[in-house]
Amino acid sequence: MAKQQMLSFVTVPRDMPEKRAPEVRREDFDEIYAEFADRKAAEQASRCSQCGVPYCQTHCPLHNNIPDWLRLTAEGRLQEAYEVAQLTNTFPEICGRICPQDRLCEGNCVIEQSGHGTVTIGTIEKYITDTAWERGWIKPSKPERELGRSVGIIGAGPGGLAAADMLRRAGANVTVYDRYDRAGGLMTYGIPGFKLEKHVVMRRVEQLEEAGVEFRMNCNVGEDIGFEEIREAHDAVLIATGVYKSRDLQAPGVGAGGIVRAIDYLTASNRHGFGDDVPEFASGELNAEGKKVVVIGGGDTAMDCVRTAIRQGATSVKCLYRRDRTNMPGSQREVANAEEEGVEFVWLSAPKGFAGDVVEGVMVQRMRLGAPDATGRQMPEILEGSDYVEEADLVIKALGFEAEELPTLWGCPELEVTRWGTVKADFRSHQTSLPDVWAVGDIVRGASLVVWAIRDGRDAAASILDQFAEAPAMAAE
Repeated sequence: MAKQQMLSFVTVPRDMPEKRAPEVRREDFDEIYAEFADRKAAEQASRCSQCGVPYCQTHCPLHNNIPDWLRLTAEGRLQEAYEVAQLTNTFPEICGRICPQDRLCEGNCVIEQSGHGTVTIGTIEKYITDTAWERGWIKPSKPERELGRSVGIIGAGPGGLAAADMLRRAGANVTVYDRYDRAGGLMTYGIPGFKLEKHVVMRRVEQLEEAGVEFRMNCNVGEDIGFEEIREAHDAVLIATGVYKSRDLQAPGVGAGGIVRAIDYLTASNRHGFGDDVPEFASGELNAEGKKVVVIGGGDTAMDCVRTAIRQGATSVKCLYRRDRTNMPGSQREVANAEEEGVEFVWLSAPKGFAGDVVEGVMVQRMRLGAPDATGRQMPEILEGSDYVEEADLVIKALGFEAEELPTLWGCPELEVTRWGTVKADFRSHQTSLPDVWAVGDIVRGASLVVWAIRDGRDAAASILDQFAEAPAMAAE
């Protein structure tokens, strides 16, 4: 392909891949966006201004070299574009699908700020890597030499898998321990297929296995194997468990039947998608089919729940959030997709209680936004006398996640944690209070983004390798 002129944003408008019609996509769990064609990807990449200070790169947690791989894509040099993209990102095809680009790279694009519409960075990143898979450019990362050192990783989510990839490439023996039967963490069981089809995650796991990473699944640390046993078996240990403890409501009737946690609901749906036998789904307990569904929360997990309920055949789906649209934490793109698919958002509303032994309705109190709190966000205030009941057969609590009490669960009180229960780790090295133990991702940050977990996993792997390099004599034993 001939070289494509950059800076074409003045003549070429922003264009996204075709999105399947709402009435079609709500019938299945397939991804909603089509793939760019080669010519369209090159055209959209050519809109990049190649600015001297690339804010897209600065605001990417991985500091991906976005301008360079956009230019290479515009010039038709796709294999080189992929090679540049994977230098800083272990899973670019995953980030291209699920990163909130509107809050990160695309939201800080210079041409977006000047009113021309951002470069479609995420979809081009997805296109580059999907093309690399199709054309066989992606190979298992087998090392050139073995270090003779071993690392145990607790948690097979994005942080653990990113670290496993980096460590295995360098020649470390890596064993990943995870409580679930499939690797991937929330990428596998939390995020629905319409955002991230599961084969995309599974092929990365298979690639790691081919490279020599050992996975010990259905292995719950603290029950099936002790934390100290893992420490004794490895030269270094990385904690990458994520946060799975759901925040709860304190309201009358919250224990009624039909009120469920988002993680349980999404896991059941994803397991059903894999073809697993899921009794709670079959019984209707974790299935929205034929029900009036109310989801409580305004984050990305709430968006996953409302859009899943639509696809399961709910008769109505409403999302209650105590602030307004502008102040919600979830992606605005996801809100728009949900509205197209038939979800109704009830802004400035919060649950006051629940009616029925098996839930029949949510007692809703109306809110207004008052003075800002210490973070600058306006605080919701109750509008007295505005209560009403919202009918519901299924209520899904999507209120966020907290850390499990790892020192207690693992019988390791020396593992220092914060007042929020997250593991204390050095900001740069990710080392914890325990010798030869590192920690990354949500178990350190609190509930955050997949891209931050990938960044942490890569950085911690580099820190572990640095420590191995300081003791070369041990590596030869």
